[in-house]
Amino acid sequence: MNYETIINEFKKQFGHLQKAGLEIHGIANLIGDHNVISISTPFIFDRTKLPKKIMGLDLREGITELPKEFQDINDDKEYIWAYQRFEEYVDNHADLIRNVLSNPEMKQQEMLDALCFGDFNSHKEKCIEWEKEGKIPKWASK
Repeated sequence: MNYETIINEFKKQFGHLQKAGLEIHGIANLIGDHNVISISTPFIFDRTKLPKKIMGLDLREGITELPKEFQDINDDKEYIWAYQRFEEYVDNHADLIRNVLSNPEMKQQEMLDALCFGDFNSHKEKCIEWEKEGKIPKWASK
């Protein structure tokens, strides 16, 4: 199957999310022969509505603009995507998230999943493992 067919199918299935800020850039090549569908979204976006993969290609997402809580991170001392940072953001901005996602009844776990790669608990487990292995800095609350 050619890439144009894959992009057209992705647009057919998920193009409606463009109203929420999804941008579809097309096929991108990562290291070697690993091709992906390149997309970008706003930070507040419901990632649970996107697949991890479609027609054999992974999605690679960029975020168009990060909130201040995710900016100016010292990579030697902090992990930008620390699960605790997502928890703090959701705790401090729940009303904004509910408003932007047009879901006034959204619960904390749903907001965390929406913002955090579609599966907060999986990300949290990875972060804990990476901290133990020394791959990312340990969280130090501010």
